[in-house]
Amino acid sequence: MIFMSGYGRVGWEAVTSGESGALVFRSADGSRYAKHVPAGRQDLLAQERNRVEWLGATGIPGPTVLDWHADDDGAYLVTSAVRGTPADTVSASALHKAWPSITEAVRALHALPPEQCPFSRDLARMLALAEDVVGRGAVNPEFLPAEQQETPPEELLARLAAQVGERLEQEDTVVCHGDLCLPNIILDPDTVDFAGFVDLGRLGTADRYADIALLLANARETWGDDTAADEAFARGYGITLDAGRQRFYLHLDPLTWG
Repeated sequence: MIFMSGYGRVGWEAVTSGESGALVFRSADGSRYAKHVPAGRQDLLAQERNRVEWLGATGIPGPTVLDWHADDDGAYLVTSAVRGTPADTVSASALHKAWPSITEAVRALHALPPEQCPFSRDLARMLALAEDVVGRGAVNPEFLPAEQQETPPEELLARLAAQVGERLEQEDTVVCHGDLCLPNIILDPDTVDFAGFVDLGRLGTADRYADIALLLANARETWGDDTAADEAFARGYGITLDAGRQRFYLHLDPLTWG
């Protein structure tokens, strides 16, 4: 397969290596991103393409699919870039200013009718993914909370599995981003308001706390306050935060990457 047939490598800059052996490139003018996966990973990239297309039809801001190709050698997906700045790169004061619009965007995403979303990231799937990652010994200790980094991942997963009966997922399922951390939230460079979501490969229906836990934990690193981001989000979103569910999903997420 010729890399990005019709595009070629000229004018594209390697950005990073993605999950599952994916390679990510940005066009020279910054208007497009391309992701390439080797043979055996085509279906995973096709799932991301489908999620990008689905979310685009809902009116929630994000990238659009510009090109797609798959064959026996692999696949590539080209999408438009969301113009702006990743929220993890701005100052604390800028993030404070952006926080109401970020909160409203998350609320709008979670307000989409879950029965109309064809993708699921439910707890059963997340636990099965965690079992696979843990079973392969692929957990990255750096992704774990500091207090858990010396604990065997098998023990961490067992603790979470024992709590599953306490989860309220089925009564509180929404359309989730699936990896709702600040790098995946783009801010308008002029107004510092929310501009769009990116990296939609994990989008699907799930407990809203699968998103909320990641967002708030990540935001605290910029806010520099353990409670201010949580309190401001809760006010804007219109929710009384459940610390137990936040903790559960914050501890589950690192076990699903690898």
